[in-house]
Amino acid sequence: MQTEKVTDHIVAWLKSYATKANMKGFVIGISGGIDSAVTSTLCAKTGLDLLCLEMPIHQAANQASRASRHIEWLQANFDNVKRQEVDLTPVFDSLVTSFPPVQHEEERFMSLANTRARLRMTSLYYFAALEGYLVAGTGNKVEDFGVGFYTKYGDGGVDLSPIADLLKTQVYAIGEHLKVNDEIIQAAPTDGLWGDDRTDEDQIGASYPELEWAMKMNDLGKTAENFSGREKEVFTIFTRFNNANQHKMVPIPVCRIPLSFL
Repeated sequence: MQTEKVTDHIVAWLKSYATKANMKGFVIGISGGIDSAVTSTLCAKTGLDLLCLEMPIHQAANQASRASRHIEWLQANFDNVKRQEVDLTPVFDSLVTSFPPVQHEEERFMSLANTRARLRMTSLYYFAALEGYLVAGTGNKVEDFGVGFYTKYGDGGVDLSPIADLLKTQVYAIGEHLKVNDEIIQAAPTDGLWGDDRTDEDQIGASYPELEWAMKMNDLGKTAENFSGREKEVFTIFTRFNNANQHKMVPIPVCRIPLSFL
């Protein structure tokens, strides 16, 4: 990958899109991870306004501190960056108490994790509408089009996706080129939806380089029968997530009414 050319292309694309849409800049949620760090830096490089939101919900301390230090780094290097913290923990807790109880608490763990992401999306769009900004997405190609590892109408609810055509390893390469903080480069990827330190690999069962390999093999028409050992395990993991999350990766189905009925 020609890292500098890719970087310049994305920055130009972002600026052109926002300008044509008559928008003043971008708003992005900063998680302390590589995807939001790279995306926010690319947005900052456009010279347009960038509002960085910190939206903790029972957040692990190391994630919150990485996010904060990244915004400090952005503000030290770009004069178009603003920050805003919105503590969503009491909002989330209040919403949870308003829901009816369930028999087994573990039954709603995933639902509540996704609820966190949707609260953040709502907050991003509040500020976007208030300031005339676009909500910049942080999903990469493997997450968005490979395993569907994001929340529908949560972190998947955005106006534009600057890095969605980049594999995770390519996002890291862009991050190193942009001189993103080493602590973010070194941190294990996590979605930050659980209030602990579980990583994406813990949840998925495979690393991003493994998933990138499986995505390539899937595009080549391979099946699990073509592999053995760890390769077969990884390919099976990829196809399981890919199949289960197709509803996120294809357009919303529309019930078409026969013309003869109209």
